Amino acid sequence: MTRAALVSVFQAALDVGGSVATDFEILDPAEQVRAGAFHFLSDASRYISAHAVLRRILGQVLDKAPAEVKLGRAACPLCGGPHGRPVVLNGPLAFNFSLSYAGGLALVAVAMRPVGVDVERTVGRTTMRNLTPLLHPCEQREFRRVDRPLECAAFTQLWVRKEAYLKGLGTGLARELHLDYVGAEGLAAHPVGWVFADIEVPTGYSAAVAIAAETGQEVVVELQ
Repeated sequence: MTRAALVSVFQAALDVGGSVATDFEILDPAEQVRAGAFHFLSDASRYISAHAVLRRILGQVLDKAPAEVKLGRAACPLCGGPHGRPVVLNGPLAFNFSLSYAGGLALVAVAMRPVGVDVERTVGRTTMRNLTPLLHPCEQREFRRVDRPLECAAFTQLWVRKEAYLKGLGTGLARELHLDYVGAEGLAAHPVGWVFADIEVPTGYSAAVAIAAETGQEVVVELQ
C-alpha cells in the first residue's frame, strides 16, 4: 500500500508592532539586508515578522533555535540559477518548506517532499480581469460559468492554487501561467505528480497547498 503524503500547514498572525526589533535579530544577514531594502516601513515590518514566524516554526519542527536554521535556495529548474525553492541547509535532505504571507496572515507548509503554499487577500475585479487572460484556457472557460458576485473569490482561490504549484516547482511566476491547469474541475488534467488542497483561512483570504505526490496517492493536510 502506498503511504500517504503528509504536509503540515501552520497558520500565524503577523505581529508588526513591538516585537519587530526582536524578530529582526533572529534573521540571517541576507534576510536583514532584504528587510532593509523595502521602501515602506509597513512592508519591511511584515517581511520581518513573516520570516521570524518561518524561523520559529522550522526551529520547532527541526529542534533548532530559530537563528540557527540556515536557509538557502535550490537551483532554478528553468535556468539553473540559485533562486529555486527555498531549502534548509542544515536539515534533513528530503525536508521541504514553503512560506506565504498576505495582509496580517502567514502560512508555512512543511513536508518530506516538494511543497508550495500560497495565501492571498481576495483580489479586486480589475486585477481579476487583467490576469484572467493569462490563465490556462480551461481555467478561463471555468470562469465564464462563475456567477458574477462570486468571481473575485473564485479567481483568488484558483490563483493561490497556481502560485502554490509554481512555488513547489521552484520556478515561481517565471513559468508562464497558461501552461498548467489547476482548476477545480477535470482533476485528472492537473500536472502529473502534484496534488492540491484548498486551506480554510479567515474571510477575505484564500489559500492552497500543492505537494508532489504519486498518482492516486492519498494526501493528508494537517492544519497546525
